[in-house]
Amino acid sequence: MQPSSLEHSPLGRKSTGSDHYDPALLFPIARTDTRAGLDLPQAPYGSDIWNAYELSWLNAKGRPVVAMGRFTFPAGSPNLIESKSFKLYLNSFNDERFDYPEIVQQRLQTDLSRASGKPVHVEILSVRPAFELSCAPLRGTCIDDQDIEFISAGTPTPDTLALSRPAPFVRETLVSELMKSNCPVTGQPDWASLQIQYAGPRIDHAGLLRYIVSLRHHGEFHELCVEKIYGEIMARCAPEELLVYARYTRRGGLDINPWRANFQPKDIGQTRTLRQ
Repeated sequence: MQPSSLEHSPLGRKSTGSDHYDPALLFPIARTDTRAGLDLPQAPYGSDIWNAYELSWLNAKGRPVVAMGRFTFPAGSPNLIESKSFKLYLNSFNDERFDYPEIVQQRLQTDLSRASGKPVHVEILSVRPAFELSCAPLRGTCIDDQDIEFISAGTPTPDTLALSRPAPFVRETLVSELMKSNCPVTGQPDWASLQIQYAGPRIDHAGLLRYIVSLRHHGEFHELCVEKIYGEIMARCAPEELLVYARYTRRGGLDINPWRANFQPKDIGQTRTLRQ
């Protein structure tokens, strides 16, 4: 499946989808196109974790089955998937009969891997134990309550990123609930909780918070916002270790949770935040 220009995507357009299973609904977008203006260090590790809360199909006797899906796309895959097309694709399963859940999982894995250009890890989760999962904030020290002045620039201000003075070596995990950006096509707001794991000369927390808030009117996809934050911190503060992880609130029954790092983390938490 070849990537297409974003101007032809279903995003921002009236779309009817399909009454039957249809992998052609998936709309891949080349990551090289989205990264064209991102002249910053890129992370060697990362993935985009999608959670689908509205996954359904029919069993062999026609009874509806409902489930949750988790899809992990490698950040190094050639293509990302446009979110509305992903929603339409998942909806195409709604009235299709499958003898076993494993067949649904295999279809999802095959179609998404083909569209993205690299193997995608697919999990189908039962909604009964899933409903029992607790929500919790991202682990780390929240930096949001600093009593500092903010100047609305309308565009990102990476120049506020700097080392503290003095700048001793630290290993810390920082969290902000103030992350907001906008869809580059529709202009609709995208809200997220942001976690930054950092090892190196101490970053100035006030400057970091000002930078996060400066993204408030920035129009970019979730994945590219995380890559931008990672690249700007790496370029200006040069930490030995850096991981940037965003848990975005859902839209259309989907949430997207990208992370980027210069090391392979032992574990990426899957706990939903209160807003998810």
